[in-house]
Amino acid sequence: MNKIKNILTDYLSFPKYLMMHPFDGYDEFKTEKKGKLSVAIVFIALFALLRILTYQYESFLINERNPMLINNLQEIFVVGLLVILFVTANWSVTTLMEGKGKFKEILMVTGYALFPIIIIGYPALLISNFLTLDEMAFYTLAVGVAYFLTGWMLFMGILNIHQYGLLKTIMAFLATVISMMVMMFLGLLFFDVIQQIISFISAIIEELGLRR
Repeated sequence: MNKIKNILTDYLSFPKYLMMHPFDGYDEFKTEKKGKLSVAIVFIALFALLRILTYQYESFLINERNPMLINNLQEIFVVGLLVILFVTANWSVTTLMEGKGKFKEILMVTGYALFPIIIIGYPALLISNFLTLDEMAFYTLAVGVAYFLTGWMLFMGILNIHQYGLLKTIMAFLATVISMMVMMFLGLLFFDVIQQIISFISAIIEELGLRR
């Protein structure tokens, strides 16, 4: 019984408390170590699963994607890549901006911020298949509210764990986005260079083979 109570507290009560009372909640999250990495990872995994299910089972009235073309591994990779990019970029820039948050704490804040999307997204996805086209506005509104609340939790989480003010948090987010874009550019450049090196070596091996 206590185990079930602890699970409900970890996965429902405390994330809800963070959303409704971000200053007190994230203070306890950081100083009393109430945040758990396992919960954050489960939320990230559930978000990736929701993306896959939405791709396949969202009502045909608004789903313009072809479910036959979905690549589950690609969806999981995209979610994992975005989370890692955001956490790494935020940790990098906030280290330079005297932020108090650690890499692990930023990862946990990011995972917990997905709570509204998970708690609203799954039932909304199910209900979408029973709505008419005229009623689909309620589904769109619910999804919009979920993403807004996720943005709210992420913003307040970053503000509190780094112990920033409002303006400095906004600057940190802008710097994080720029840092993410730079890392993506460097990553693409790196893979392009590697691909060209492999092609060059292959051409040399082929040339040597023809001269024997």
